[in-house]
Amino acid sequence: MVTAAAASHKPQQQQTRVLIVGNYCHDVLIQDDTVKAESLGGAASFISNVVNGMSIPCNLVSKVGEDFKHPVDYTPIVIPTSKTTVFHAYFDLGIQGNGHQDRVLKRVCACDPIRPSDLPDVRSNFGMAVGVGGEILPETLERMIEICDAVFVDIQALIRVFDSVDGTVKLVKLEETGFYSMLPRIGVLKASSEEAVFMDVEEVRKWCCVVVTNGKDGCKVYWKDGELRISPFSANQEDPTGAGDSFLGGFVAGLVQGLAVPDAALLGNLFGSLTVEQIGLPKFDSRLLQRVKDEVQRRKMQYLHCERSDNELEFLKPAGHEQFHASLGSAKLIPPCSSQARPWTPSNSPKETEKTPIPHYTAQAKLLVNSVYEEPIQTVEGKP
Repeated sequence: MVTAAAASHKPQQQQTRVLIVGNYCHDVLIQDDTVKAESLGGAASFISNVVNGMSIPCNLVSKVGEDFKHPVDYTPIVIPTSKTTVFHAYFDLGIQGNGHQDRVLKRVCACDPIRPSDLPDVRSNFGMAVGVGGEILPETLERMIEICDAVFVDIQALIRVFDSVDGTVKLVKLEETGFYSMLPRIGVLKASSEEAVFMDVEEVRKWCCVVVTNGKDGCKVYWKDGELRISPFSANQEDPTGAGDSFLGGFVAGLVQGLAVPDAALLGNLFGSLTVEQIGLPKFDSRLLQRVKDEVQRRKMQYLHCERSDNELEFLKPAGHEQFHASLGSAKLIPPCSSQARPWTPSNSPKETEKTPIPHYTAQAKLLVNSVYEEPIQTVEGKP
């Protein structure tokens, strides 16, 4: 891991295609005052998982405390004076009358925010501001805009606020944040259908592309001059958590490789559907990934002859879009390698097969069988 002191003497790095900015987290599920499960959390973990799977070079900037417990592919900055961000998701055993499981999400510990000086001193083609615990500052997003050709933002990084007493997560209107004036300079703003009600989509689409994900119904892309619904992929849902993050990773992966926005959104929908079929941070089968890479390359070659601007997003559906959807759908049908059929867990626990599907909720918590969370449950931020 990189310490805060070491980060102040950052070496010059080679330009990368993607810069991911957001803290890793510890996510804890609690029922009846009992810790049921704990895992690696944070949008950055799911997004980097997809980007890695598609073999796309990237940098990831994340801060954690010395208590950080999980093996990760990208080394975070360790803050000796801070703890890793922790979210507790509290579940009631009963189901409310509206059919949704009662849940309260609380940020009980918060690591240091990511500052402009923490970012690499090189340009990136695509920047991704994907904080979950308030770690993305306005000045940090400003710096990302300066050093990235295009910046993609998850709205949860902008509109989440946290109760000063117990850390309960709340959402505020986008126009009330310090980020609203930056909209004309970002490329894409992604939101779930639940989060989209906290902005005026018709107004925001005048300034930047807006992508609204809607679970099993796919997603919808809005821009100044039009809108498109992008078809979903069928999935046997086990755990919906992280699907939006994986969508965003797949979406950017498609754009990095030269796809038009509608085709890239299909790739995002594919990875979202793959994510909900596993419990825990998903592990993608190597044969499936290779097939997806082949289909993306084939798709890219189909319209290389079209006149396109490398600096502008292409929003209209290219010819063959439906066939590309069918090809990606066929890739999902490839039987997994026996050694890769099970989702990743830190201990590769044999109890993995005993887990049951998790009810829908929109938090960032992911569930693992073997809890390694050793600290007492905190109900007030920073206080046991």
